[in-house]
Amino acid sequence: MKIGLRILCGYFLVVGLAAWFLLNVFMEQVKPGVRSTLEDTLVDTSQLLAALVASDIRDGKLDDSIVLRRMQHYAQRAIDVNINGVRKRSLDYRITITDRHGLVLFDSTGRDVGRDYSRWNDVYLTLQGKYGARSTRSDPDDEMSTVMHVAAPIRDAGEIVGVLTVAKPNASVQAFVERSQRIILQRGAILLLLSLLIGLAFAWWLHQALGKLMAYIGAVEAGRKATLPPLGNSEIGILGRALDAMRTRLEGKEYVEQLMHTLTHELKSPIAAIQASAELLQEDMPAEERSRFLGSILEQNARQRQLIDKLLALVRVEKQQRLDAPEPIAVAPLLAQVAQDAAASLAARGVQLKVQAIDAQVPGDALLLRQALGNLLENAIGFAPQGSRIDLRAATSGQGIAISVRDRGEGIPPYAQERVFERFYSLPRPSSGKSTGLGLPFVREVALLHGGTAQVGNHDEGGALARLWLPLA
Repeated sequence: MKIGLRILCGYFLVVGLAAWFLLNVFMEQVKPGVRSTLEDTLVDTSQLLAALVASDIRDGKLDDSIVLRRMQHYAQRAIDVNINGVRKRSLDYRITITDRHGLVLFDSTGRDVGRDYSRWNDVYLTLQGKYGARSTRSDPDDEMSTVMHVAAPIRDAGEIVGVLTVAKPNASVQAFVERSQRIILQRGAILLLLSLLIGLAFAWWLHQALGKLMAYIGAVEAGRKATLPPLGNSEIGILGRALDAMRTRLEGKEYVEQLMHTLTHELKSPIAAIQASAELLQEDMPAEERSRFLGSILEQNARQRQLIDKLLALVRVEKQQRLDAPEPIAVAPLLAQVAQDAAASLAARGVQLKVQAIDAQVPGDALLLRQALGNLLENAIGFAPQGSRIDLRAATSGQGIAISVRDRGEGIPPYAQERVFERFYSLPRPSSGKSTGLGLPFVREVALLHGGTAQVGNHDEGGALARLWLPLA
């Protein structure tokens, strides 16, 4: 599992658990909270009504009590109110009054007058001077039928002479409980969705940044040309720049060590030849031999200069990770320039060059491509039999242009086919011995800089075939 997905899953798990916990707490607390509010209201109501009927209870005027008559008939009033989206069309209070023995003296519904309520907690506790309240199901099999009863003492000269109980069904506030729970669930779902979207956005950003960094690391590990992509000023950007700086230092150190080793190895032969010729020149010898040794010194010196020049050119393209300002290059004029550059070598070898170009353009660096194609053509001339023909042609291939150089020589032997792009590796040429072995590595680096490929092999009909493929865009 990728790190971005793991972070997203972990983030969503934490957010989901937190949301579940909070929603669960809120959902569990809504019903008790609403019922506590209802009980608080019943306490105030019962205390107020107990104070209003205290004189009538004391004087024994229950039948003539205006307050009690109004209590009995209040529920008949028609109402239609909207409380925060909840419709209320009935009045739900039930009021009972008991004497000091718990016998019901008054019932606003008229059902239980004369019954003994002394065993109910609301009456029993209130007669003892305690706070009396209870919740009782009106239907034993229906959990939603509970009714809350809150009692208040009726006093005469400080003595409890009765109990007034105000009852209200819990179902009357159930709509408010459900509404609150529904709103909590909706808002919780929205919060969870927003959290998920934020997590997805963060995971996407992290995936993009890490993907760019991993692609860069993969390219470096594979030895391809690669430049650090823009990663911003985040910790990932700082890490990427640190890795790039480390890569530059390590590659530079390794490159210098390898370069010095190979250069030392390649320069040993011409230096030894120059040293031997110079020592022999110190002795007396015929002018003809002296001239031959001087020619050897000049030849070996030219070989050293050519080796160093080509090595410096190769170093430049190897250390270059991308083209700074690629421009559109017309293929036909480019091949014409390469052919013109090789005219003298072709004439010296008596080799013909056949050029086939197409009207197309590729983005890149004209000078580097000219040098790379010049190296391919120089190799072909070196291995082409005298009087033979070399084909230089360009053709469309997939989403790019393939430029090929074919000679009619003996081709590349099997043992050398895997090593032709190695630095300093070369095969003896029929006319001039070995080359510096830096031409094909240069071609490969130029191809990589242009996002293309370089291949060298044998043609089916004989001879070697070098191919440089360049993308159109």
